Amino acid sequence: MEKLAISASEFQMDYSFWKNKRILITGHTGFKGSWLTIWLNKLGCNVTGLSLEPEIVPSLFSSANVFDLCNSLICDVRDLAKLQSLINAAKPDIIFHLAAQALVLKSYIDPI
Repeated sequence: MEKLAISASEFQMDYSFWKNKRILITGHTGFKGSWLTIWLNKLGCNVTGLSLEPEIVPSLFSSANVFDLCNSLICDVRDLAKLQSLINAAKPDIIFHLAAQALVLKSYIDPI
C-alpha cells in the first residue's frame, strides 16, 4: 500500500484571505460565536454580529468585551423581515449561522 506524504505546509491557511472581509455571525453572543468573533477580528475582518442578548451571566461575550470587536446587533433571527433588512445592510461576504434552538425537539415542531 502506498503511503501519502503530506506536509504540514500544505495545510497552511492564507490569512490574507480574511483581511477586510465583511462577516455576519448569527449567534455571536454565544460561546462559540464570541470566540469566532474574536478570531475573525484578529484576522482583520469587519464583523457584524446578530443575536439575542447573552443568556449566561457572566458570559464570554461580556467578559471578553466582544461587543467592542464587532457591530453588535441584538435581534431575534426568527424576525425574518428584520433579519433580511440587517443582512442587506451588512452586505456580508460570508455568513456564519450559529444561532440555534438548543432544544432539538422544539425545533422540529417549530422550525422557524
